[in-house]
Amino acid sequence: MALYDRIGVGYDTTRRADPYLLSRLIHHLRPHSGGRYLDVGSGTGNYTIAMHQSGVPIVGLELSPIMLNRAREKGPAICWHIGSADALPFRSASFDGATCTFVHHHLRDPVAAFKEARRVLKDGARFVILNVTAEQMYHYWLHEYFPRAIAKGTAPYEKFVTIDSLDAAGFKNIREEKYDVAPDLQDLFLYCGKNRPELYLDPRIRAGISTFAGAPDQTEIEDGLKRLGADIESGRIAEVMRSYAWDGGDYMFTVAKK
Repeated sequence: MALYDRIGVGYDTTRRADPYLLSRLIHHLRPHSGGRYLDVGSGTGNYTIAMHQSGVPIVGLELSPIMLNRAREKGPAICWHIGSADALPFRSASFDGATCTFVHHHLRDPVAAFKEARRVLKDGARFVILNVTAEQMYHYWLHEYFPRAIAKGTAPYEKFVTIDSLDAAGFKNIREEKYDVAPDLQDLFLYCGKNRPELYLDPRIRAGISTFAGAPDQTEIEDGLKRLGADIESGRIAEVMRSYAWDGGDYMFTVAKK
């Protein structure tokens, strides 16, 4: 939580709800006007507020007080709760669906958190997760410049597979939809610079990305940025990007039903 209290101070400078990702979250959630929905790990509320503005009756839950306070400032009409994903402060079977966006790699016990999500959902409700897989991260060209930082960021995904964790938590009808980072991406998360490598040279953007902000070796980050800047200048970056290309997507929507 300390990391996200620190990131939360300037998080909204570079992080905002991307319209395409929002549309896919709503598509998979399939909300109805009379329902009640939960966003687990709301952060500063970007996607929660965007869903609310799209007509989704939604409640937000966040562990970081700083991020939660910012969410409340931005979305006063939404009911916000502070709490942990593995101990949700809600009655059983009280929601018609739930979302979890770029969160579960920070969970202490994903299966326990997913069991809690299942507990508070009604029968047949959908749980929609947006995150990344370890295999997808292996193909990020960021490895070329920040190998230890990316390895640290990949480690949580090597310990569990989202589908397996959802299955262990009792969910069913689990399916996936890959997402490839688009050039016009508005939410500047880790692989935002896939097609725009110059983004990583901006300290404001790195400050909103936990992999950079929480990197244990800032010397590696500084050295990697120098090499990245030189490769952008020389044009070598195009060769590096081509060498990591693959067709397995950059992020993954995972949808399950109770």
